[in-house]
Amino acid sequence: MDIYLWVKSAHIIFVIALMAGLLVFPRYKIHQLSSRPGEPLFETMKDASNRLKRIILNPSVILVWVFGILMVYLDYARGGQLYLQGWFHAKLALVLGISGLHGYFITLGKRVDAVTGTVQARTLRMLNEVPFILMIGVVILVIVRPF
Repeated sequence: MDIYLWVKSAHIIFVIALMAGLLVFPRYKIHQLSSRPGEPLFETMKDASNRLKRIILNPSVILVWVFGILMVYLDYARGGQLYLQGWFHAKLALVLGISGLHGYFITLGKRVDAVTGTVQARTLRMLNEVPFILMIGVVILVIVRPF
């Protein structure tokens, strides 16, 4: 039994969970912005987004990194040089972008919950597409390995 494949499987599972959460979280906040504090929709979307953050987003981003780093370590221990390849550096840059976007989404979500008025639904609609675009880049880099 190859532990590397188990670690890789776990990494992919948590990447899928993270991406699903990043695509849904802004939508919850857009719906929340379409109502007022105290209204059922506002409170429902606030609760749903906080559960999504606590149960899926935050654990997934941590586990993606844990299993990703473990994969690199296991590759290195086998004599592999994954960490030296150009496509891997580009993928890592995109993953850092996705992780930063996770943090930014959480910050925006807190602003929506606090009703500061500094977050616009239009901004969230535009940002909602960014995780998908970054993910496309990651998948192409990992599968095609263009350089």
